[in-house]
Amino acid sequence: MMNAIWLGIIIVSILVAGFTGRMHQLTLRSFASAKEAVDLAISLIGIMAFWLGLMRVAGAGGLLRLIARALRRPMRWLFPGVPEDHPAMSAMILNFAANMLGLANAATPFGIKAMMELDRLNRHRGVATDSMCLFLAINTSSLALIPTGVMGLRAAAGSQDPAAIWLPTLLATAASTVVGIVAAKWLARARVFSLERAREGLQEPPPQAAAAAADEEIDLDTAGDDVAPARPASLARRIFVWLCLAGFLAAAVYHYAGWWPQQDGAWPGRLGGLFKNLFSDWSVPALIGGLLLFGWYRGVKVYESLVEGAREGFRVAVKIIPYLVAILVAVAMFKASGAMDLLQATLGRATAALGMPAEALPMAVIRPLSGSGAFAYLGSIFNEYGPDSFLGQLVSVMQGSTETTLYVLAVYFGAVGVSRVRHALAAGLSADLAGIVAAVALGNLFFA
Repeated sequence: MMNAIWLGIIIVSILVAGFTGRMHQLTLRSFASAKEAVDLAISLIGIMAFWLGLMRVAGAGGLLRLIARALRRPMRWLFPGVPEDHPAMSAMILNFAANMLGLANAATPFGIKAMMELDRLNRHRGVATDSMCLFLAINTSSLALIPTGVMGLRAAAGSQDPAAIWLPTLLATAASTVVGIVAAKWLARARVFSLERAREGLQEPPPQAAAAAADEEIDLDTAGDDVAPARPASLARRIFVWLCLAGFLAAAVYHYAGWWPQQDGAWPGRLGGLFKNLFSDWSVPALIGGLLLFGWYRGVKVYESLVEGAREGFRVAVKIIPYLVAILVAVAMFKASGAMDLLQATLGRATAALGMPAEALPMAVIRPLSGSGAFAYLGSIFNEYGPDSFLGQLVSVMQGSTETTLYVLAVYFGAVGVSRVRHALAAGLSADLAGIVAAVALGNLFFA
């Protein structure tokens, strides 16, 4: 699907340029945008390295397991068909916890492990169970609490307020998660997605893509979570941490005690400005200091752990260069040819009336298909309009509010040989649609 979309953009751009007489501009932009893609990726390397390093410090300190412990009760309600002490429950909890922290490399093995364990409870091999569909619907709704990738790209593109999109993104992804859960629960009862109908014509279970891997147990105590040796924190460490927290709170109170009288307007507007200012200016330093203090408090060698995680961040940033080049060149050619002007004059009028500019439409289409492609398109918007423009902030929220649905379904179902996905795709796309709608509404509320 992504191949067809990308090729279609290139071919349409060339044809439109031929009719509009913009072949010269098209040629120049194709070369210039390729260089811009590499420049953007290079500027992103340091930010990605630092933030993935911070996430590794948090994982090494055991933050992943603390979140997993807090999720046990809601998991019992969401997955009544999975025994509480079954390995599938533990793997799903750790997968969700890793996603919430933005630890994708840890989340994937946990997710595959969860699917393997859920498949062992499956009485109809090759057909997705209700639990499998719900698990993937939650995964495709983008659970991340901190959109570090988007914030990092905004900073690399020169944003003066990279964290401005944090709160609206958090609200939008919450909306997509709720809709994904409701859709999965409701669609499971629909006759068109019933187990009996899904089993029709299925003569034998398809080959298990991960049959060998199914027999290899992933150590849920260590996979993706380099937990430091358990030891009680010394009294000196506890006192130091509490002093740091008290100092930060005192600084915040001192700052906002002087900030509040300077604001005009009624209480609701001033209170909204206070929360926006907190998330924009204070949340990132608080997060950096909090994660480092947490790791240090738990006995982690924070410097060594951050450096090790930064190596992974470097590899990730380098890895996305080909995607950036491919998408940025295609988008630049599409705009240079005049095709974007035609899109704005037609479909853009309808979406603009709903608060979504025509330039944001490709993000809504690409996001469920390709995470790297959507990330690259986000970079093209930053290059063209700036990260702090309304469009730049809107597509930033759209990027963080949904997940790559088709990729998630392909990887997780492929790992256990499920070919009849039942309502998993419909529930995932419902979550995507809810995330996009919420992102547009919140983007207009916060940034218009």
